[in-house]
Amino acid sequence: MKFGMVSIDDAQGAILAHSTAGTDGRIAKGTLLDASLVDQLRQAGHKTVVTARLEPGDVEENAAASFLAQAIVPEPPAQALRIAKAGAGRVNLYATGPGVVRMDVGAVNAVNAVNPMITVATVPQFHRVEAGTMVATIKIIAYAVPETALADACAAAAQCLAIAAPVYSSATLIETMVGDAEPVIKGRVAITGRLDRLAVALTDRVMVPHKTEPLARAMIQAPGDMIFVLTASATSDPQDVGPEALRAAGGSVTAYGMPVDPGNLLFFGWLQDKPVIGLPGCARSPALNGADWVLERILCGFRLTQADISAMGVGGLLKEILTRPRPRAS
Repeated sequence: MKFGMVSIDDAQGAILAHSTAGTDGRIAKGTLLDASLVDQLRQAGHKTVVTARLEPGDVEENAAASFLAQAIVPEPPAQALRIAKAGAGRVNLYATGPGVVRMDVGAVNAVNAVNPMITVATVPQFHRVEAGTMVATIKIIAYAVPETALADACAAAAQCLAIAAPVYSSATLIETMVGDAEPVIKGRVAITGRLDRLAVALTDRVMVPHKTEPLARAMIQAPGDMIFVLTASATSDPQDVGPEALRAAGGSVTAYGMPVDPGNLLFFGWLQDKPVIGLPGCARSPALNGADWVLERILCGFRLTQADISAMGVGGLLKEILTRPRPRAS
């Protein structure tokens, strides 16, 4: 591509690089200059203009962005993504339903390393989305890019992005009680909101004493596809009531504790084929906390391990809690 200032007499067939005043108003940048537009510019007093002219082997910006989008999303229904119309060298990708983003981060980095004029920007890995959420934007910065570079970018990008949809349709929340005091409803309200975003229904309310045996029975009897446990007292040890109840029910504990704050005191495991998440107290609030990261990924089919939880520390300091009895800042 040739870019630079040219005589107005040589501008026909080139792309106008910058918005410029003509006799009938401003001519937008990116406009392909035909004879009538060149005449407007000439009559407006322009002797030169800045243009871009494609050469053999170049791919125009909108076509290039569309080709790359199709390489990233070759199967829109299966990937739960929609490709928007190209404009000004840009194509946006939108989620078509709820879920979390599943991305090949290395592939996205490889695309962006091919040529500085070919770019892909995305939301973070595992970002929760709803229908209509913008997931990525593809921008061709120059008015054209070499066909060879575009081919390399398309090869690197192949199916690097998709939405992992929820694989469970219902969940049971078990709340424990100390004495006869019924748990405050705000915890259930907050969990309902989280599940509604992913089109997962919460079954009828279950409340049991804060003891191992009744909690284990409730887990076994839970009708939902997955189980959440919100205990009256914080789960302070891997042998505390919540984890012990899961073991007593015949399940296993995969992880206890996470390097995310708020959200440290979380545990999760499995009861046969049902995931079980022991929620930290902060899950009673709708504010983002570590439980959201675990809940959303498990709901969408990711089989998390202790290593996955341990890797959440970078970026895991979500919010300082000013009312904390023992604040982290002195």
